[in-house]
Amino acid sequence: MKDDLLEYKEYLGTVHFSAEDQVFYGKIFGISDMVSFEGSSVTELISAFQESVEDYLITCKQVKKKPEKSYKGSFNVRIPPEIHKEVALRATRENISLNEFIKQVLTFAVNNPEKIKI
Repeated sequence: MKDDLLEYKEYLGTVHFSAEDQVFYGKIFGISDMVSFEGSSVTELISAFQESVEDYLITCKQVKKKPEKSYKGSFNVRIPPEIHKEVALRATRENISLNEFIKQVLTFAVNNPEKIKI
């Protein structure tokens, strides 16, 4: 995991530092609502993050709302024209759509992170 992320109960929290305010802060990633947290030390930040996740889950249960952010399953990707061409040619050679090719590549990357260098 990256050093600037926290994880608790399958939720990720971003981590930032404000030198001006001398505080660590972040927000829960992957939810529709804006839930932030902060602490003056790493220990306080982690505790605040975990409390924010717990509070969010309790609130969602109380208002009968699904806590996870919904994803549509579509997004735009900008790549250099040369890569676009090569991907389109490869998909054509495989007799699949460009969309199917990208889906397979992304599935491979998610399921095999040790084989992908980013």
